[in-house]
Amino acid sequence: MSSQIQITLQDAGRRFNRDWIFKGIDYTFSSGNSYAVLGPNGSGKSTLLQLLNGSLSPSAGKVTFTENNQPLDVEKVFQHISLAAPYLELIEDFSLTEVIDFHFQFKPYITGMGRTELVDLLGMKSSRHKLVKYFSSGMKQRLKLALAFCSDTNVLMLDEPTSNFDRQGSNWYLELVEQLAGNRLIIVGSNQEHEYSFCRNQLIITDYKL
Repeated sequence: MSSQIQITLQDAGRRFNRDWIFKGIDYTFSSGNSYAVLGPNGSGKSTLLQLLNGSLSPSAGKVTFTENNQPLDVEKVFQHISLAAPYLELIEDFSLTEVIDFHFQFKPYITGMGRTELVDLLGMKSSRHKLVKYFSSGMKQRLKLALAFCSDTNVLMLDEPTSNFDRQGSNWYLELVEQLAGNRLIIVGSNQEHEYSFCRNQLIITDYKL
């Protein structure tokens, strides 16, 4: 995919019960740029990412999506987005290759990538037929990231991308960014500098607390 995607927040806010998580965000995210959504744990980073991927609607203001300057219906947004996040569940009773095959029924591979190449990228040849429920938390996180990076989508959304990683895993993540991020719109929700060091723009969520 090579469409130009723009996600625009206009006076956007989200509340939980009566408490505002954030309010009054005016911001535009555009293809070809990288953005870090920053804030401490529990500050609303994941909630904001869910607004940006269309899975939550704002409690105030609005979020609009465009593709090549034409309005993009919120129901079609997911086709353009790859997401890796700690709260995303993998199908535990699938083997590694079954998870990969299932995922790519819904999203195309990036050029030059297929199941064999993805398993090689993960360094998990010996675990091809192992059920995901027997994977370590670090292996599961690697798989989530690889699925996101290897999907041919215009937007790459990464929430706490190196959770459950040691230094070696974090370095592997940064290699993925360098090799596979391409010219996509990248949004990283984080409070750890190594996860977003490559991002050229920053939105600090505590600036929008009441």
